[in-house]
Amino acid sequence: MIELPAPDASPAQPSGSDAPESGGPLAPESGAAAPALTWAGRRLYRRGVPHQILSGALHYFRVHPDLWRDRIRRLADLGLNTVDTYIAWNFHQPREDAAPRFDGWHDLERFIGLAGEEGLDVIVRPGPYICAEWSNGGLPSWLTGRDVAVRSSDPAFAGPAGRWFDELVPRLAALQAAHGGPIVAVQVENEFGSYGDDHAYLRWNRDALTSRGITELLFTADGPTELMLDGGTLPGTLTAVTLGSKPEAARELLAARRPEEPFVVAEFWNGWFDHWGERHHVRGVDSAVRTLEGIVADGGSVSLYMAHGGTNFGLWAGANEHDGRLQPTVTSYDSDAPIAEDGTLTDKFHAMRKVLGASGPLRVPERLPVLPPARVPLTPRAGLLPGLRAVPAPTVHGPRPASFERLGLEAGMVLHTAHPRIPAGEHRLVLSDVRDRALVFADGTFLGVAGDGRPELTVRGTGAIVRLEVLVESLGRINYGPGVGRHKGLLGPVLIDRRMVQGWDSTPIALQEWTDADLTRATATAAPALAPGGFAVATVHVETPADTFLALPDSGRGLVWVNGFLLGRHWAIGPQVTLYCPAPLLRAGANTVTVLELERAGDVLELRERPELGPAEEYVEEFS
Repeated sequence: MIELPAPDASPAQPSGSDAPESGGPLAPESGAAAPALTWAGRRLYRRGVPHQILSGALHYFRVHPDLWRDRIRRLADLGLNTVDTYIAWNFHQPREDAAPRFDGWHDLERFIGLAGEEGLDVIVRPGPYICAEWSNGGLPSWLTGRDVAVRSSDPAFAGPAGRWFDELVPRLAALQAAHGGPIVAVQVENEFGSYGDDHAYLRWNRDALTSRGITELLFTADGPTELMLDGGTLPGTLTAVTLGSKPEAARELLAARRPEEPFVVAEFWNGWFDHWGERHHVRGVDSAVRTLEGIVADGGSVSLYMAHGGTNFGLWAGANEHDGRLQPTVTSYDSDAPIAEDGTLTDKFHAMRKVLGASGPLRVPERLPVLPPARVPLTPRAGLLPGLRAVPAPTVHGPRPASFERLGLEAGMVLHTAHPRIPAGEHRLVLSDVRDRALVFADGTFLGVAGDGRPELTVRGTGAIVRLEVLVESLGRINYGPGVGRHKGLLGPVLIDRRMVQGWDSTPIALQEWTDADLTRATATAAPALAPGGFAVATVHVETPADTFLALPDSGRGLVWVNGFLLGRHWAIGPQVTLYCPAPLLRAGANTVTVLELERAGDVLELRERPELGPAEEYVEEFS
């Protein structure tokens, strides 16, 4: 669909390199309702009335569904009139052989309906690529594991994406403003101009939306540079930008390229995300407010990214890559947003509320109740390898280790086992391509860690056959740039000196899919005194469920479950110290916390009253 001008306005005409292929904006098909949002003369209109989109990003997949309404109300209290959300394909369909899920936590329609009930418009960003610091940028690994050109007009990509849209888009279409729903705008792809220049794919993406019933305003979103706008914009479709600073320069650039279109910032980065091993990124209140003021001046529209970040529960956190080094994203997605990870209203919230013109009493409390602090003993239950082996999983045998993709594994671990004969003496054990981290054992003895730029270990042989085990862990799939879709696992040959080890059994460990029964199996045996790590359990007694923040002060690195729900990853390198545990995950009485430790097993679990996200540094992302 191509957007209509406001009533009684002259048609909007993109110009220059963005001129439409033929003519100006077109009317909707006969009988179709006009879109709620239209534009003309550099102004945005809603049902013919001048309008500013004052939006905030809030991702349903990063917030417990019992808290959706609370977080939506906090956005409204901030002074926003719109909520926007990405839609993560792999969250809904992690396996190709199963239909996409739209129930429970996956009930996108319920989330959109709640926003409408609270009086907010909704913008949806269905991708299929979303970035979002989310595993694989939202693309399912069963698709990117093939020989396919992702985010392109390659039929091997567009075919499955089209089938996903067959399931998704009619659900969105039924919730559009034209049908009495809250959806007023839909994004075409996502920041494509920072990735490629396949305009046939962009046109396919737009047509895939309109042919399945989308009639509301469509827009693209890209960084404010000529290169990115050249690659990511479409004639006749509103151009929005994403930025962290310098809105005046972005406004001038868009005015030169699209002189009739309103200034819309689809993402204003008022905070930033964190990587493991780095510092906690913050954005000062004064800096964020000044940029926000510059965006909304003269009728500009904005979406705060993030307004409320939420949490990368489970193993859904993505990763970046810099100079060949993986940068995995932490479990928290607090993003120094005005509404903190646990819903707390921050100083940034109150300062932005003034800029957005909100006044009057708040409908929500400044902070939700929290449990009192406590220290709970961690009881060892099972060694690492015995515990993992106790959970049944299909094993694949082959001459080389099987990748995550071959095993149909989105995230988690793979245990590779081979039985080479190793001559007497010390030998080099080379794991030539580990993605991302491997714990290596010989006859149950821990040899060390491979990965992180350390491909070589030492193994001592006696001339006998050795049980060689390599436990490979994915630290997060890359979500941005040309590395999206990169495979995971033990991808290169394993060598003893120069001789390749062949004949491997590869067993997937789908931690994100483990059930209560699987956790019971894994923790059922007594813990042997073998390093590293293993399984441990703590019992937390609660009178009335409330939020809490879990810390493992003496532990090294691993995963934490609460009552069978995989909360996320902990890692002593920080910056994140505590894991946010929302109240709906707890119950009155006894609660079981299970820890899978991979490095250094501690003996205590702490419940803290406040989050600890690590030593901070000021960060503002800029385009040059």
